[in-house]
Amino acid sequence: MTGYGRAVNTYKEKTITVEVRSLNSKFTDLRFKIPQNYREKEQVMRKTVTNSTQRGKVDVNVDVKSNSGEAEYALNETLFKKYYTSLKNLSNEIGMPQGDMMQAILKLPSVIAADNNSLEKEEWEVVQRTMKEALETFQSFRKEEGGAMERDCTDRVNSINSLLEQIAPHEAARVERLKKKINQHMEEYVGKDNIDANRFEQEILYYLEKIDITEEKVRLAQHCKYFIEELQSPKTLKGRKLSFISQEIGREVNTLGSKANSSDIQHIVVQMKDELEKIKEQVANTV
Repeated sequence: MTGYGRAVNTYKEKTITVEVRSLNSKFTDLRFKIPQNYREKEQVMRKTVTNSTQRGKVDVNVDVKSNSGEAEYALNETLFKKYYTSLKNLSNEIGMPQGDMMQAILKLPSVIAADNNSLEKEEWEVVQRTMKEALETFQSFRKEEGGAMERDCTDRVNSINSLLEQIAPHEAARVERLKKKINQHMEEYVGKDNIDANRFEQEILYYLEKIDITEEKVRLAQHCKYFIEELQSPKTLKGRKLSFISQEIGREVNTLGSKANSSDIQHIVVQMKDELEKIKEQVANTV
């Protein structure tokens, strides 16, 4: 499920901002962008975010800015000169143009480094607090979106149930049409006076069994009930199960359509499929 959370705090002359963004994913995929001197705490931060987000493609950005206007990063001049000398000698040796060596060297490891490589205990506590606040906002965002999704899916499942009830009035009519159709065929090919009443009843029973949709209607109603129960359960991770249940709903709806033998019932089935597709779209965005 998508989500967003942001929190800002200050420590001495620094402003610390934490942003957490997520997109739906079947697996946990964390990407961190943090200052170099926070790297020692990256595993702790990863565990904190994983425990809170549980699953998804999550981007975490920890940004630190100086309020005093002083740069938080410095150029390692000694290392820069060593890189420059080595690259220049190599360029002359192999006869390769030097190009924009300045930009290339600035991208090399440790050329640009934080002024203070140590993370103070008090600053780390502020970072932890800021991350916690960002994750709380993130979870609130998710809950609000999840609530909207739950209401939408509930309405659509109820709509499928309502459409299911509309099938019954059309069932008697399709049986009569089937009897009439079989009788016409037998009169055409056998002759009205040669129709065997027993054989006629056998044919009717055979085709009625073929188009009977009682079991499908019962199973569809059960699947819809199960979907609502699972949707309203207190469990956090329910996306996969809802996806499986929606597949079962789709299977019964498709069978209803194939056995309908009625344009009126087919019309109802199409409406069911439309509602189900929108349910699947919502479920695909759940945790």
